Amino acid sequence: QVQLVESGGGLVEAGGSLRLSCAAFGRSFSDSAMAWFRQAPGKERELVAGISWSGVNTYLVDSVKGRFTISRDNAKNTVFLQMNSLKPEDTAVYYCAAHPTVYSGRVYVTQHEYDYWGQGTQVTVSS
Repeated sequence: QVQLVESGGGLVEAGGSLRLSCAAFGRSFSDSAMAWFRQAPGKERELVAGISWSGVNTYLVDSVKGRFTISRDNAKNTVFLQMNSLKPEDTAVYYCAAHPTVYSGRVYVTQHEYDYWGQGTQVTVSS
């Protein structure tokens, strides 16, 4: 059974930091593009960051540029989202996703392109 398991969420004060991890089980995603999405209450799920299979190409939504970093460790089949200078508007459930195409240098930016999803981890930023 293929699983993506997120961890690292929690409650943090504004200005604080969290590091999310997404570990894959059941198959390797070291050859697949990965991404982090988030969904705040009453809002649609949105892309936060994406990374190509090699890690060479990355994408960050404008609202998190300069504050968040996406990276991956293919040897550990894990993707990370380092979140610094957190704001209350970053409060959401954060989801990890994996793309089905292997060895593509692209970063995929729409959620319908991703076939595999984690259950999500809650991030709450207090003001």
